[in-house]
Amino acid sequence: LLSKNITSKVVMVTGAGGSIGSELSRQIIKLNPKKLILIELSEFALYKINEDLKNLNTNKSVKIISLLINIQNQSKIEQVFKTFNIDTVYHAAAYKHVPLVEENICESIKNNVLGAFILAEAALKYNVSNFVLISSDKAVRSTNIMGASKRLAEICAQSLYDNQNQKSKFAIVRFGNVLESSGSVIPKFKQQIKEGGPVTLTHPDVTRYFMTITEASQLVIQAGAMAEKCEVFVLDMGESVKIKDLINKMIKLS
Repeated sequence: LLSKNITSKVVMVTGAGGSIGSELSRQIIKLNPKKLILIELSEFALYKINEDLKNLNTNKSVKIISLLINIQNQSKIEQVFKTFNIDTVYHAAAYKHVPLVEENICESIKNNVLGAFILAEAALKYNVSNFVLISSDKAVRSTNIMGASKRLAEICAQSLYDNQNQKSKFAIVRFGNVLESSGSVIPKFKQQIKEGGPVTLTHPDVTRYFMTITEASQLVIQAGAMAEKCEVFVLDMGESVKIKDLINKMIKLS
């Protein structure tokens, strides 16, 4: 399942410098695609993942193409699809920090919803065989703008899919909190412990599901390969953890 949509194919990752996007790119390059196209808005993030991938791509077998593009730029995105004849798309570009999204609603909707719409539409127009939208478990009965924007992105992808010639397969993958990802609480707790406390907890009964970035990325690739039409895949996040216990453990271990 890992190699099905990647080996010897032209693969594109949006948000390639983000925590999920960069790990996805690292997994993909190990599976020998023909070309790996990285789409990223942040120059520094793109530089970093590009350097990482160069080190992994020791025998130069994979052509890495790094593009500084905003996914909301429809003409640019279409140009990329036209130029590179892409087989597989992993769409990981999104704003996902819940409080920041609440404070920047318009920009977040433009990025998370319109960006996803532009990509899904282009994927269909240029007959991409697999399109994977990375969503969030916060999209389910969402209580915040971030979750709502992700649900709306899912609806866009599903509606576009239903309206096409069914050449492309779509997959929507939802997962919970990923350890050490840029939105995760773990690095924040680490920092607070390092500074001698206090460690902030919103409520003593809060529980969360966690998985590692590597696990999440591999599951995204596998789910994409399992898509038949336009399915939603929910990753099994194991048991939920009480954040209070997690903090206590981290303090002990520190």
